[in-house]
Amino acid sequence: MDTFAVAIAAGTCRKTVPVRKALKMALFFGLIHIAMPLLGWSGGQTLTNFISTFDHWLAFLLLTFVGGKMLWESRHQHDERPTSDPFETKYLTLLAVATSLDALATGLSFSFLNISIVPAALIIGASAFSFTFFGVYAGIRFGKMLAQRAEALGGLILIGIGIKIMTEHL
Repeated sequence: MDTFAVAIAAGTCRKTVPVRKALKMALFFGLIHIAMPLLGWSGGQTLTNFISTFDHWLAFLLLTFVGGKMLWESRHQHDERPTSDPFETKYLTLLAVATSLDALATGLSFSFLNISIVPAALIIGASAFSFTFFGVYAGIRFGKMLAQRAEALGGLILIGIGIKIMTEHL
């Protein structure tokens, strides 16, 4: 659901999104959501104790950074300066990692429960892919209704997700 919310936030920033950009975002999120449980599963107990102490802080900081940048740009846009594109590789990487840290923890817990990780990781990745792809286009619809407030709303959504992750772990 975090990937869906992030995709909605990205979609609100655009009037249209070519299918290739929506697919790029969905592939980033889907593939990273496949990789993270696999990494977590292979990490075992040692990694669980290490990552669980700061994973929520990392997700919070990454989402707050990207969301804050979107919020700032919504207030300080100049016609000659284009706004940041949430579909750029650098932003996609940050967002995909931030939303997939819980998948890493899921993989860790699956290793202790002797759950087969490959089918689980594929299901997690396919879900992230689908929710992301459809979330982009849901965001475009919301963005058209909100007009110029869309980028600010997208930034607030990302910050809200970061806060949600923090409060769940405190």
